Amino acid sequence: MTSTTATSAASARTPHRWRALAVINLCVTVVILDNTILNVALPSIQQNLHASGAQLQWVVDAYTLTFAALLLIAGNLGDKYGRRGALLVGLVIFGTGSGLAAFTTSATALIAFRGLMGIGGAAIFPTTLSIITNIFDGDERGRAIGIWSAISGLGIAAGPIVGGFLLDHFWWGSVLLVNIPIVAVSIVLVVLYVPTSKAEHAPPLDIPGAVLATAGMTALVYGIIEAPRKGWTSTEVVVALTLGAIVLIAFVLREHSTDHPMLPVKFFADRRFSAASVALALTFFGLSGYIFLLTQYLQFVRGLDPLEAGLRLAAPAIGIIVSAPLAPRLSERIGTKVVVGAGLAVAAVAMVLLSRTWILDDDRWLAIMFVIFGSGMGLTFAPATDSIMGSVPREQAGVGSAVNDTTRQLGGVLGVAVIGSLLATRYSSRIDGLAIPTGTRSAARSSLEAALQEAGALGGSAGQHLVEAARSGFVNGFQFATLVVAGVIAGSAVVVALFLPNRPTEVAAVDAEAVRHDEENRTLREIELKPVRRLTLAGGCWRHLAQDAGETRSR
Repeated sequence: MTSTTATSAASARTPHRWRALAVINLCVTVVILDNTILNVALPSIQQNLHASGAQLQWVVDAYTLTFAALLLIAGNLGDKYGRRGALLVGLVIFGTGSGLAAFTTSATALIAFRGLMGIGGAAIFPTTLSIITNIFDGDERGRAIGIWSAISGLGIAAGPIVGGFLLDHFWWGSVLLVNIPIVAVSIVLVVLYVPTSKAEHAPPLDIPGAVLATAGMTALVYGIIEAPRKGWTSTEVVVALTLGAIVLIAFVLREHSTDHPMLPVKFFADRRFSAASVALALTFFGLSGYIFLLTQYLQFVRGLDPLEAGLRLAAPAIGIIVSAPLAPRLSERIGTKVVVGAGLAVAAVAMVLLSRTWILDDDRWLAIMFVIFGSGMGLTFAPATDSIMGSVPREQAGVGSAVNDTTRQLGGVLGVAVIGSLLATRYSSRIDGLAIPTGTRSAARSSLEAALQEAGALGGSAGQHLVEAARSGFVNGFQFATLVVAGVIAGSAVVVALFLPNRPTEVAAVDAEAVRHDEENRTLREIELKPVRRLTLAGGCWRHLAQDAGETRSR
């Protein structure tokens, strides 16, 4: 099917698709905004709720882990029962979780409510992308996804700034409470402007697959987060990691053998789909892990307040906002492999430089490197996402969107867990070498913020030695973890270079014909069901018929 024909079909189905895209982007923004706002608030949460370093990781990962674990089942539910309904349910759950989390008084309760927010996010995020896939076709779909990615970048930019402002004027819970008015407006606009759609022959839900995926990922992440505190060879950690691996293998075997998989393994036989998925997972692994650590570096090591840190963390989004809308057009001209590979290479080089303290401590160089890094990310996100969604049948758009988001979120979960644990291991080794009381050492090992508090209580030369050891240990671990991030992103560039096709495989003529007739039938059904739009949709049908007549005459 030519892109012109595809675009005209999309126009017939959804004449107000660009308005719907604007509403969808608002829904995406609240999810992105929440993540970046919370990153700035982590030091404040640690101080006010007396959270340990491991609890701080769980505050982040409780959301992203629940998000990742439920994305696939949420995508199936959207396909089966209606994507707009799934979006509305997700917004309600997300808003409820935000309100409860904002007023909690303990780290444990915050972790639980962040998990509730993850359930809502899991319903929101894949639904937005599957709706885009259903209302846009051809080149328009790539451009719409580019705008979707750019708006995500805007959320990344706004989050730290808004979060820093709120923390300067209100309590830490305000960064969660701000989600509620955005959610309320989004619900109204979704009802008014977003069309509904669902798969006509959606398969039954794969409940055993969902249980296996959730249990496996939870055990794996638990083992990684707890390892620095309990020891990588401790029985609890070894059991958790082993159990996680076994259950995830069982999940893959289950999905391969069942007639109605939650995750169709056959998708990964397409190199375009699998290479793009791996690239996104590795990219978000590095990005999420680095931002988690950098937030603490800027506030605990450099001594910046939340707003100052937020302004600096917004810089990568400038690069994303600029490059993400350009990426689809560049991919059309020079190919997806070239654009995505170049973006990842640029990001990896920037990340190597961002491991240097002379750059981190110089605001001008930090901003330059961040914009370069963000530009590389912007070149990656939209073409890789379009590769995934363009490889999936329209009827399974929800599943394809969920796979796309699962790779991002799972990469992010593991990034925070692994990168945070690498830093914690190096940091703890510095603290263990100090001649200080056992109780002080145990408290100082939990986090840099706790070490600074213990140093104040010790006072004198012992306190000063603890401050120096804690900060140098954190910086050393931060630099090592950042270089690991650079290596992971470089590895994703290699995957793209080796396996991602530069151009999408042409659809066979018989498949194109079947898709075109399916679109005509769907258009005719909508004409019968929606008389108000009859004239517009009929025009789309007549254009199809005229094109058929022209093709017949040419033959």
